[in-house]
Amino acid sequence: MRLILLIALWLCLSIAVRCDDDDREEATVTEELPEGVAEETEEVVYVSPTPNGHIYFAEHFDVPEEFEAKWIRSQAKKEGIDEEIAKYDGKWAVESLMKDGLKGDLGLVLKSKAKHAAISAPLDRPFVFTNKPLIVQYDVTFQNGQECGGAYIKLLTQETGMRLSQFTDKTPYTIMFGPDKCGNDHKLHFIFQHKNPKDGSFSEKHAKKPNTRLDEYFKDGKPHLYTLMIHPDNTFDVSVDYKIVNKGTLLEDFSPPVNPPSEIDDPEDRKPDDWDEREKIADPDAKKPDDWDEDEPEQVADTDAVKPDGWLDDEPEMIPDPSAEKPEDWDEDMDGTWEAPLINNPSCESAPGCGLWKAPMKANPKFKGKWRAAMIDNPNYRGKWRPRRIPNPDFFEDKHPFNMASIGAVGLEIWSMSDNILFDNFIITDDKIVSEQWAAETFDLKRNLVDRDQESVVQRLMNYTNKNPWLWAVYVIIVGLPLVLIFTFCCNSQEKQDAARAALQKKTDEAGEDDEGGDDQQNEDESEGVPPLEGEEDEVKDDDNAKDDEAEEEEGSEDAAVPEEPVVEKGTRRRARKD
Repeated sequence: MRLILLIALWLCLSIAVRCDDDDREEATVTEELPEGVAEETEEVVYVSPTPNGHIYFAEHFDVPEEFEAKWIRSQAKKEGIDEEIAKYDGKWAVESLMKDGLKGDLGLVLKSKAKHAAISAPLDRPFVFTNKPLIVQYDVTFQNGQECGGAYIKLLTQETGMRLSQFTDKTPYTIMFGPDKCGNDHKLHFIFQHKNPKDGSFSEKHAKKPNTRLDEYFKDGKPHLYTLMIHPDNTFDVSVDYKIVNKGTLLEDFSPPVNPPSEIDDPEDRKPDDWDEREKIADPDAKKPDDWDEDEPEQVADTDAVKPDGWLDDEPEMIPDPSAEKPEDWDEDMDGTWEAPLINNPSCESAPGCGLWKAPMKANPKFKGKWRAAMIDNPNYRGKWRPRRIPNPDFFEDKHPFNMASIGAVGLEIWSMSDNILFDNFIITDDKIVSEQWAAETFDLKRNLVDRDQESVVQRLMNYTNKNPWLWAVYVIIVGLPLVLIFTFCCNSQEKQDAARAALQKKTDEAGEDDEGGDDQQNEDESEGVPPLEGEEDEVKDDDNAKDDEAEEEEGSEDAAVPEEPVVEKGTRRRARKD
């Protein structure tokens, strides 16, 4: 049996190694393999993606020359602030990740902190909101974490004669989207500018806050993919790393709402002077009882208290410190008369108390406090006054807020207290498959490399096993067979020991544990189950007659001693039977 188990174990291990060799030949990414399997390292190959499909804008930053020709740094100044900090002088550079970066993969990096920075690029063609969804996607890596600042993008409104070199916070935008943080306030903005159909003015509409925790994205130092999808049916969803963190509709999940209320309070309506909003009033017919004394104090001295024996009336509780000395630099003209600091009177330590004794205070049974009349329902109560409602003169109903102003450019206009924020892999499209394919060729490779380099040995082993489920059978055999063998060896050894012990007892006729622990009743039961031997039956009868005679003698004499039963050596009958 043991030989069969060992052969089965050897066969399973041989198959596992052979299957693993085949899998490694097809692998493109190296992972740490289980113990006993050779390890092979292969580099993740990154190739700059080529945009395909319905794309309005795509940028991977892998070619610095193309970046310089396409992107425009702002030369403007921020309005309403000091001249020293008004300039958009934040530094931008095209670099790879500081660690765990793919070879050839570059991104746009904000190099400075505590400075205003702005940069933008025109779309390949304007995005017009018609009957196709808007999909905006890019990834951000806070390489040094984030203390306070944003990493959001602005989709700038298409205008005639747009000057991106003058891009500021006042430049009209259609959508603002992306992460932002300051202190413990973590945000993921989605703001769009809604055009009032009555007067043509624009106002910001802010999406509700996500219910998901966002703090980890700002501090883990990993790339994170941010995706915004807006559909022609006015629905939207926001996702991070393919996980939806916020969704809703443009009509219901924004503040202030897109459509104003149809009615409003009349701003000219005034509450009448005789309008009584008091629900309860003091009973005008109530009178204070004659025995109600408002001057009685809440507490009085306890007249039954007695001064404790040994109370030192003439000793003060605090006395000047006799060991204190006036400082040498004490100037009585400037500092006044010097007095020693006070300390607890040592004479009072052994006494119940010192100084003037006063009886303790107790609750005054006559105290009733300030009298007030009971409250009753107000017969003139008319409820809470509210102004009358009138039709809202500014009311409108826009059932299609998806039809926003066309987008002509994408820009970053941010301020941050952290540097080395990397932006990468921008794409604006109307096809979800296109955005997913773009992320698969860029973000997924970068994130997989980062996760792999930060994985522990156990995590790598688990990931490799999940990709090769047949390894679970190998693990079961490797772990299970030794346990089965150990259990088998232990059981066989124990059985052999028990058999040897039983044979020894049988050979030497020693009393076993069951015999030693048994009682007389058990011996009697065993005797009943064994047929009497020749001569033994008469011997038993004689014993019974002797017992009957002894019982009769005991009845005749109360003081008679009880005869001892003959001691029968255990195992005697069994040996006799055997003989």
